[in-house]
Amino acid sequence: MKQLNLVLLWHMHQPDYRDYVTNEFVLPWVYLHAIKDYTDMAYHLEMHPRTKAVINFVPVLLDQLEDFSTQFSTGEIRSPLLRLLATPDLEHISIQDRLYVFDSCFLSNHTTMLQPYPAYKRLHELYQIFNKRSESELTYFSGQYLADLLVWYHLAWMGESVRRNNEFVMKLMAQSQGFSYENRLQLFNLIGELIRELIPRYRKLAESGQIELSTTPHYHPLAPLLIDFTSARDSQPGVALPEHQLYPGGRSRVAFHLASAISSHTQRFNEKPTGIWPAEGALSSALLKIFAEQNCQWSASGEGVLANSLQASYPDASLPDRTEYLYRPYQVDGESGQVICFFRDDQLSDLIGFEYAKWFGRDAAENFIQSLERIYHGTPAGENPVVSVILDGENAWESYPYNGFYFLDDLYGLLENHPFIRTTTYRNYIADTEKTNMIRILPTLAAGSWVYGTFSTWIGDKEKNHAWDMLCAAKQSFDLVMQSDRLSEEKKIEASRQLASCESSDWFWWFGDYNPAHSVASFDHLFRLNLMNLYRLLKLPVPPALQQSISKGNEQNEASSAMRRSS
Repeated sequence: MKQLNLVLLWHMHQPDYRDYVTNEFVLPWVYLHAIKDYTDMAYHLEMHPRTKAVINFVPVLLDQLEDFSTQFSTGEIRSPLLRLLATPDLEHISIQDRLYVFDSCFLSNHTTMLQPYPAYKRLHELYQIFNKRSESELTYFSGQYLADLLVWYHLAWMGESVRRNNEFVMKLMAQSQGFSYENRLQLFNLIGELIRELIPRYRKLAESGQIELSTTPHYHPLAPLLIDFTSARDSQPGVALPEHQLYPGGRSRVAFHLASAISSHTQRFNEKPTGIWPAEGALSSALLKIFAEQNCQWSASGEGVLANSLQASYPDASLPDRTEYLYRPYQVDGESGQVICFFRDDQLSDLIGFEYAKWFGRDAAENFIQSLERIYHGTPAGENPVVSVILDGENAWESYPYNGFYFLDDLYGLLENHPFIRTTTYRNYIADTEKTNMIRILPTLAAGSWVYGTFSTWIGDKEKNHAWDMLCAAKQSFDLVMQSDRLSEEKKIEASRQLASCESSDWFWWFGDYNPAHSVASFDHLFRLNLMNLYRLLKLPVPPALQQSISKGNEQNEASSAMRRSS
């Protein structure tokens, strides 16, 4: 009997927010997403044991989660917001700490994470009254106000599964104000407990066979560009490129990120990953060849990459209806042919990422199922289509009421009981379909990403290209120092780790005038700080250009841009 194979791939990623010189976490997003999204995503799978999924963890996220676990175990907290939550006397903290609390504790989607809570909303209204007058008047806020604000911010970022099942959290939310130091300390300890439990929870889901765990090159580099800037011209022939012709030694750096990811994944989960989700779904033939060298069985990208590749492969033919080419696996002709490639349904993925947050959860879940049923009926009778839905496992839920609780609960429930839709994983699908004729050969792979099928989010405009040139210059210095006797082996390892963090795709994502100014400022600062730290580790003078911001962002655009539509 014909069936539709559905692969849900939830991609879990945060860039490295650590300053390697001070060891401080510059931004709190790792632990906040941990208590909100990574807990909830595990919970929904635990509640629906017949629903299968692929969970992709970027190793640098897992490194940071383990770092937080260690902080809670040792009591040496290196995240300012957490430290303040557990500070006994908030009445006498410094003006810098006060301003940090105010700057941090209202950063969220106010529609879903502030306005539903009257006490938290009132704290925000009071802040706005004083903030409109002058910064100095913020000193009039009492330690009790700061305590209530810190508690409410962490409650707003708490996973819905925790809010519904943890009696202490229910009690705090009912109390609503006047939180004591004991309340704050208990909340602080709960956060530590939730983070410590995360990796074991996902490991258990993997051991049961319900999920497949995949990985990404370690620090989330935009690998095709590290290998070859001109790969951007596969999808945008006229795109402007950085002044440097290429990133020095890029291929070996990508191989390093991949080998490091496979090694750390194997240590954490007691098995090698079968597949690799490349950072940003960014694929090229050269990258697939590196995956093949590491015996990777599968990889995936966006629908736009497949469409561009088919048009490049068959330039005289017009693209057929997407039901005729999208819902099957491919192998790229040539040396990387052993890697099976899947391409996501951009429309379905974007519905979850951007549209369904505006719907009632049940309606959205039913609409998603109906869309799958249309695909099932629209594909040839003799084929069992494989539909890939791939998106961030953390950033979408902030826009949903109740962190997407009702949508995910209804969606997984409907999928568990569906007569012909089967949730599966890529590893299971490959094992089941080895002897079928579903796999097609793709003569040419046009390099691109899951955003627009291009690399325009990371390269091509003046600011992004300037950032690449800064990185290229730093890499040239790195190579010269590494070939000398200037550094000890231990310092060389530190410098290599610092370089890897500089190579993350996230910095380039945020440069540009279409992103909100406050986010751009944070990531601009952190990118330049990483480069400065690299020069210091190499015992070289820091170039003066690194004191100047690269990008200002857009003051008018306050919406979060941590995700981007595919088209």
